[in-house]
Amino acid sequence: MYRAIIICLILLGLVLAGGTIYGIFFLSNPQTSEQIDVPEAQNQVFSGIGRLRVPTAEPEPGVVIIFVSFFFNPNDRAFSEELVLRIRDFRDIIEDYIASYSIAELSIMDEEIIKLELLARFNAILRLGRIDDLFFSDFMIM
Repeated sequence: MYRAIIICLILLGLVLAGGTIYGIFFLSNPQTSEQIDVPEAQNQVFSGIGRLRVPTAEPEPGVVIIFVSFFFNPNDRAFSEELVLRIRDFRDIIEDYIASYSIAELSIMDEEIIKLELLARFNAILRLGRIDDLFFSDFMIM
């Protein structure tokens, strides 16, 4: 019985030693933490502003339907919370901006100009981060 246990221990030792030698001489060097590509945190779309129906600046106002969204890093908790707290401010900014133009003026304006102006106004009220780009899922002038 003791001889069987000793033989098993010797065989186990040989397997461990052989595996170690094989790993050292025949396998490539393992990647260090600097070599491993760790993907950056995935951005998510902030769509909390929702779809807005904004009257235009005319005696008989038209309506602009707009849905604004943007990317943000959900791992930045402080900025995420600030975005949620600023939803009403974002809506007010959009409503004030759109309501200051007529249908004719909005029709000839470039959508990128509108995005840049809203983006500048959004970032002016934010303290804990910045928004890089705005996206319009809907932008219809009626």
